[in-house]
Amino acid sequence: MNIYETRRLLDEYLLFHYGADHEVLPWEQGPKTALGFAVRTVSELTDFDREADSVLDLGCAVGRSSFELARSAKSVIGIDYSHNFIDAAHALITGDLPYQRLDEAQAMTQLVASVPADCPRDRVQFEQGDAMSLRADLGQFDLVHAANLLCRLTDPQLLIARLPDLVKSGGQLLLTTPCTWLEEFTPRGHWPQGSTRDWLKSVLSEHFDLMLEKDLPFLIREHARKYQWSVAYGTRWIRR
Repeated sequence: MNIYETRRLLDEYLLFHYGADHEVLPWEQGPKTALGFAVRTVSELTDFDREADSVLDLGCAVGRSSFELARSAKSVIGIDYSHNFIDAAHALITGDLPYQRLDEAQAMTQLVASVPADCPRDRVQFEQGDAMSLRADLGQFDLVHAANLLCRLTDPQLLIARLPDLVKSGGQLLLTTPCTWLEEFTPRGHWPQGSTRDWLKSVLSEHFDLMLEKDLPFLIREHARKYQWSVAYGTRWIRR
């Protein structure tokens, strides 16, 4: 079974995207700069001086970045492969969504995911889809955002090949990846030969100019005493 269709991962990602800082990390000595990743991939990578009326959020998960992108865009499409994630994102367009946080063993805390009131939810739509085989009539966008998606694809090159057609000339491409290549998601033959950074520069440089590189730490809570702390490699590219 796809782990991204399990209730455990759905609850984990709702907390990752919508949990308040104290709900995610109650420890004073914890890595607080890693919180709010789904917001920071937008706020820290986007060039807000460039207009981005139409936006595509690939691998949107449960949608927090999509709603954040809607603050400065007229329309946002969020696409994810997980039906569970997309169902949750759909529900959040019209209301709040209850979920459970695992604390320890069988101990759970009831929480509620809410979209911030100042995010215009009516500008966002979600659909289930495969980033390696996107529908042909998707169109072009002023900004494409894909956070921590590449190393979860069976063949990331299929998405890379489609990106020039998705981003308008002068438009922005925002990519982040923790560079965690695992055979359970991506066959070894589809991994970069060297560093992910060098691979991205090689495969994107024909159509895009690299404008920004930034390290973006993030924190995923498994339970009250176990976390995944990672550092994503973040980039902003401009379509020539």
